[in-house]
Amino acid sequence: MIANLQNYPRMTPEEYLEWEVHQELRYEYIDEEILAMTGGTIPHNDIDLNLYTALRPHLRELGCRVNVSDVKVKAGKKNRYFYPDLVVTCNADDLKARDFIQNPTVIVEVLSPSTANYDRTKKLQCYRQIPSLQEYVLIDSEAMSVEIYRRGEGKMWLYCAYEAGEAIAIDSIKFECAIELLYEGVSFEVQADEESSSS
Repeated sequence: MIANLQNYPRMTPEEYLEWEVHQELRYEYIDEEILAMTGGTIPHNDIDLNLYTALRPHLRELGCRVNVSDVKVKAGKKNRYFYPDLVVTCNADDLKARDFIQNPTVIVEVLSPSTANYDRTKKLQCYRQIPSLQEYVLIDSEAMSVEIYRRGEGKMWLYCAYEAGEAIAIDSIKFECAIELLYEGVSFEVQADEESSSS
């Protein structure tokens, strides 16, 4: 999803949670700032659904759950709230949750040109403050490329990049698949009619 920073009034976390329930769109909340979440591209959506489809039966056997972009995650003690493209949790409280996930194991963001920098910087900074988070997965929607940040010792995070022909591994949930599975049905070519309509 794409974050759109507009001039919304500053709110406390409690005000944000009460206000957002009544909104038609989804909004992320970080340091009293409100960000509207707008729709992504078809490749973005296809990648998200391909991973969800592959993960769901695997996670059911582990007693974990996976949710896509309509589920909110509370990031750390500072009451920041995000809508990642996909989130996995194996926490007993989260399995019964109705409003938001607090103890994610894996968070996935599908990158688009407008969000890639934000996802790699601000979101990474916020997500790594979640004690339960073991892996942060970034999937490029413009090329066959996956990056994974894995929690290491202390404050250390390990980085691993994958490209075409490789199998990606999400170690914390014992999941592995060919990178091509994530990109099944995804076209990287811009259609001529799309180019003409945007010019």
